[in-house]
Amino acid sequence: MRVGIVILPEDRWWAAEPKWRAAEEYGFDHAWTYDHLGWRTLVDGPWFAAVPTLTAAAMVTSTIRLGTFVASPNFRHPVPFTRELITLDDVADGRLVLGIGAGGLGYDTGVLGEAELTPRQRSDRFAEFVEALDGLLITDKFDYTGTYYTARGARNLPGCVQRPRIPFLIAANGPRAMKVAATYGGGWVTTGPKAETLDEWWRGVAELSRRFDQVLDGSGRAGEEVHRYLSLDSAPVFSLVSKQAFTDAAGRAAELGFTDVVVHWPRSSGPYAGRESVLEDVVTDVLPGLRAAQ
Repeated sequence: MRVGIVILPEDRWWAAEPKWRAAEEYGFDHAWTYDHLGWRTLVDGPWFAAVPTLTAAAMVTSTIRLGTFVASPNFRHPVPFTRELITLDDVADGRLVLGIGAGGLGYDTGVLGEAELTPRQRSDRFAEFVEALDGLLITDKFDYTGTYYTARGARNLPGCVQRPRIPFLIAANGPRAMKVAATYGGGWVTTGPKAETLDEWWRGVAELSRRFDQVLDGSGRAGEEVHRYLSLDSAPVFSLVSKQAFTDAAGRAAELGFTDVVVHWPRSSGPYAGRESVLEDVVTDVLPGLRAAQ
């Protein structure tokens, strides 16, 4: 079981930098940040961009993998985004993982004054976005024509440090997005279902895992080719509310076949409110055992 941590891009760098350094020193396998223009109840507070944040994080770390959790087509076009990703992968010396999701409704689209897309339209756009990024990151002078995106002889030199390209971590709960994950993903990530109780959430996670098994079987890819990530803090209870809560959650995720879990750095209030002392206890008492089992 590998463990990753999300550090929200809300602190000025003098306050954020120690967290990114600590994530590596603590022994986390990967560290992430959100890729939004503003996020939910935090939209009225400070917020920084994901790519510059990850670039800065790459400069103060050396081994931990870094990524977006997750980028979406809501405000991005694959051609300029490709250039940013190639640059970031270069600065990180091949440690970048691109988390990608379809994008929902909310501030990211409303602030641009765009019309809301239907769920089907968002699914169609997401499939195009991933397909185009795959081609753009691998092929120089790439052409693409879709309903939502077009590229004409798009250049990508010098290309990614990682070959053939940066690995994709595809967020998917629905069947169409799962097919995208099975086709293009080096990893699949789920937030589980909306649920009122932990037991209900875990039952939903188990069902989503079974569905992804079926999609993988139909795609012809072996299960071990696609790592499985679970966002533990999408559950009704914050995973770092206590050391025991995290231990139980990691154990249940492993039983369901997840290779990776992701938690959030505790905040003082609001979303992911918790105590950093619990994080430190998990790092000291739990992570070594999970690493030993890898």
